[in-house]
Amino acid sequence: METNKQYLSVEDISKILNCTPQYVRKLIRDQKIKGEQVGKTWVVNSDVLKDKETLFRLSKDIPDQIRTKSDIPEIVALSFFSGAMGLDYGIEKAGIHPLLASEIEPNARKTILLNRPDIGLIGDINNYTATEIRKFANISESQDIDLIIGGPPCQAFSTAGQRKGFQDKRGNVFLTFIDRILELKPKYAVIENVRGILSAPFECEEMESRFGFAPKTPEEKKGGALLYILNKLEEGGYTVTFNLYNAANYGAPQKRERVVFFCSRDGKKVPYLPPTNDEFGNYNLPKWRTVRNVIQDLKEEEQVSMSFPEKRLKYFRMLKAGQYWKHLPKEIQYEAMGEKLKLGGGKTGFFRRVGWDDPSPTLVTDPTMPATDLCHPDKDRPLSLQEYARIQEFPDDWQFFGEMKDIYKQIGNAVPISLGTAIGNQIVRLVTNKELVLPPENFPFSRYTYTDDVTIRQLMAKRLKKAD
Repeated sequence: METNKQYLSVEDISKILNCTPQYVRKLIRDQKIKGEQVGKTWVVNSDVLKDKETLFRLSKDIPDQIRTKSDIPEIVALSFFSGAMGLDYGIEKAGIHPLLASEIEPNARKTILLNRPDIGLIGDINNYTATEIRKFANISESQDIDLIIGGPPCQAFSTAGQRKGFQDKRGNVFLTFIDRILELKPKYAVIENVRGILSAPFECEEMESRFGFAPKTPEEKKGGALLYILNKLEEGGYTVTFNLYNAANYGAPQKRERVVFFCSRDGKKVPYLPPTNDEFGNYNLPKWRTVRNVIQDLKEEEQVSMSFPEKRLKYFRMLKAGQYWKHLPKEIQYEAMGEKLKLGGGKTGFFRRVGWDDPSPTLVTDPTMPATDLCHPDKDRPLSLQEYARIQEFPDDWQFFGEMKDIYKQIGNAVPISLGTAIGNQIVRLVTNKELVLPPENFPFSRYTYTDDVTIRQLMAKRLKKAD
């Protein structure tokens, strides 16, 4: 496109901003871009191209970019499904600096470049071959990759919702991720996901022919996705170990549980992550970090947050730090909860005030949703963006792009930095052949049982034997 002319058409600007002409006209009407009307046509002075910051802010999306530097670090790492880079920042603290990020959400892509402007950036992993991935990372075809890391979209495997597993298109991108791992052949691959992946279903003809059974009910299909993942990776030459880890055991002020798979090309099993903290201070470890540890110094007048509707605030005002609907007066509980009282489980997310002296519950993408409330311990508002970022352990100077709801979502979807650092430290020890640190015997990695590769493989073996 010519950019040496004085005026650009709406269509020219739409191509530059990667948006529709209608969006450009709205920007002109809202005076976010200065336009002039010539007859019935709007035009924009080409000087707008000189303001790179405005173009970055107003563009619907930003183009992919090849990594701008050509140096090759000691540990070569590529990141996928990078989001706001919580996992990436975590491994950076361990000394691993990803050369490439992959993300499809436009605001998160801008967040990535605001904080790591030199990184290689691509979009939907389905649209890139292994060769193209190397091109954007600015590494040669012969360059050995030490680590590929990423957390594919977890909604398809979440224990909330319909649990569609690999029938969901987001589940299918998980399989593409595994394909790229097998094509790029890193020394190690780390896959992070929600607990639901351990029991998610998977239906396909291959399961019938390979394993001799065709699951028919949701319970019978339990664990099918995990079985398929493990076989696919192992047939590709990787040894796989996994466990469900509570991030609070690794220094995060948040009780967030995530499955982490370690895949090793050399045939050796990667040990489980050694914890740095314990709930009660056992195993010669410090106790869990708390909400108070990370947010008490924030100034209230500087907090930016969403709001609760007034009809719900009246109930929050009856509760103290660490309390939820069950602590309301008995005569008020039905008024507050209505028919939701008949729901199963503890319903601890309803009208929940975060406690000061415990880790936070898992941060969600919207702290105002009725079933997953995250109210400040003593202020009558949800946790703020700054408090969200502190609990996820982002540094205060980390920049997030987007509207308030977009930033909540980016932070809520992130991996706690401390868990990422624990993963990074393990990889550094493996790649540099340093002595591995083993976890204490019988350490409770999470509040659930049967969530590690050893016990789950035993259960699978029994199930397959029963099906024969």
